[in-house]
Amino acid sequence: ADGKVFAYTRHEPVGVCGQIIPWNFPMLMMAWKIAPALATGNVIILKPAEQTPLTALYIAQLTKEAGFPDGVVNVVPGYGKTGAALVAHNKVDKIAFTGSTEVGKLINQNAAKGNLKRTTLELGGKSPNIILKDVDLNHAVETAHFGLFFNMGQCCCAGSRTFVQANIYDEFVEKSALCAKSKTVGDPFDLKIEQGPQIDEQQLNKIMDMIKSGKEEGASLVTGGERIGTKGYFVAPTVFADVKDDMTIAKEEIFGPVQQILKFDDLDEVIERANNTDYGLAAAVLTKDLDKANYITQGLRAGTVWVNTYNTIISQVPFGGYKMSGHGRELGEYGLQAYTEVKSVIVQLNEKNS
Repeated sequence: ADGKVFAYTRHEPVGVCGQIIPWNFPMLMMAWKIAPALATGNVIILKPAEQTPLTALYIAQLTKEAGFPDGVVNVVPGYGKTGAALVAHNKVDKIAFTGSTEVGKLINQNAAKGNLKRTTLELGGKSPNIILKDVDLNHAVETAHFGLFFNMGQCCCAGSRTFVQANIYDEFVEKSALCAKSKTVGDPFDLKIEQGPQIDEQQLNKIMDMIKSGKEEGASLVTGGERIGTKGYFVAPTVFADVKDDMTIAKEEIFGPVQQILKFDDLDEVIERANNTDYGLAAAVLTKDLDKANYITQGLRAGTVWVNTYNTIISQVPFGGYKMSGHGRELGEYGLQAYTEVKSVIVQLNEKNS
């Protein structure tokens, strides 16, 4: 400091970290949670989604075989009440949650009621994918398709609002429909298959209800829109055109293989419309003009903005949302900071002996 005082900061473990992960990426989400927590010296109690507990239990077994001390990595399967108990417990110092915005709100409220534990929340999204008229159209169609249909559309950052500039809109819709129709649906263990089933019957029914809503509210169903077969929870790759901002399918998270294509004219218009949502997890811009890409990127209220790509995740780069998509960041240095307390230490120095 001023020569008479020495000051430094320490980053110390938060302590006991409760972690609640979703079913859509059970192994990846567990890695995102436990790696920074353990690297910074914490202990964890992790609740996997009730649909996918086996992955977490197996990884916990591997940590035991690797020599982690007892009590450092704890996996507790269960339903919502199990997660609620973690959130309410006064010996838990932090909660990290990935899942729906609805549940995230409850977690934040209940974490505050007890010991005011800190939270990291990675929640829902309704991410815009903005496609300008100068793009390579085939590349744009494939990128937008991957951005939405990846993992059967069961991705929090899915590019479910595809904004396409008016000049290329009709051709983009036509090519997107052909792309969706060409995808093979079936057993995900078959390497030739490109789309598997949804997670369960509840999710299937939600998706079918959203498709019904799109048709009833006046969107044009270009392809798909039906369940495939009666065994398993398969939904045909679905594309809607002529989608308006106030339609339910343009406002609410679907979490399924349903693409909504919206038309826009100019950059300021699409920035305003893209931001007209409660969410702010991710976004994308596809264009050959990086000046325009930079202009749009600066205007978007989203935690991640991809340019000429989608779903490109880099472990050193922080990931998280604006607005009702949550708070806090995972991955990178920011992800480590979320699991530490900062302590300032200030020492008065004695005068040196002569």
